[in-house]
Amino acid sequence: MPELPEVETTLRGIAPHTVGNKVIGVEVRQPRLRWPVNPDLPALLFEQPLLSITRRAKYLLLHFPNGTLIGHLGMSGSMRVLPAGTPAEKHDHVDIVFDNGQILRLTDPRRFGAMVWTDRPVEQHDLIRKLGPEPLSDAFTGERLYELSRKRKQPVKTFIMDNHTVVGVGNIYANEALFMAGIRPDRACGNISRHRYEELAQAIKAVLTRAIEVGGTTLKDFVGGDGKPGYFAIELSMYGRGGEFCKECGTTIREIRLNNRSTCYCPSCQT
Repeated sequence: MPELPEVETTLRGIAPHTVGNKVIGVEVRQPRLRWPVNPDLPALLFEQPLLSITRRAKYLLLHFPNGTLIGHLGMSGSMRVLPAGTPAEKHDHVDIVFDNGQILRLTDPRRFGAMVWTDRPVEQHDLIRKLGPEPLSDAFTGERLYELSRKRKQPVKTFIMDNHTVVGVGNIYANEALFMAGIRPDRACGNISRHRYEELAQAIKAVLTRAIEVGGTTLKDFVGGDGKPGYFAIELSMYGRGGEFCKECGTTIREIRLNNRSTCYCPSCQT
């Protein structure tokens, strides 16, 4: 699944080619995505300039004068900028055509992605309003993790992947951050000290920042907004490395399941 760095990479890839340009057409080939595409979307966007694109968690927010289009890449989707007239393939579901000769195309083989229209303040939308803080913002701190975790027994990995705790820390980067902070992913979150949560918050920020710098993680289905894959996968220390040797100490990495997610950790480096 594209995680926060992949979505941020997509934003940075598509924004220079779309923001400030006017929509001259919308083609919806498949309206049955995770939520149905508004049938009035072509009329709503026609002749509207794209004012800006922002990100909230894993949602891409395309801001127009008359509302906001909330985009999500689902499990295996992508948004790319292509020359107008580029033939559509089987899983190319929505095209937004701009007056600069470019199209913004949503491709989504599993159809778990979305393009949801709202004409109300986007921060009040049900998909957005209950989200926790952005992990790279000043609002996300070790103190927040410590306070929210008190008297809770769930594994710390599940805790930091909860969008009410902090947004955008998906499975790949949760594995990496917990390894960087030296914390076992299956430890009860309520038993972790304030100091260790400070280390974990900094690890989350560092891992996500690095992933964004190098363009997201290469997954078999993901490409960035410019059509190029990310390259963070070559630096992964834990994710997908069960049974291999830890790069730090040489101990065999263990793989377990937490909340139906593959979870890897080093029994020597993480306590």
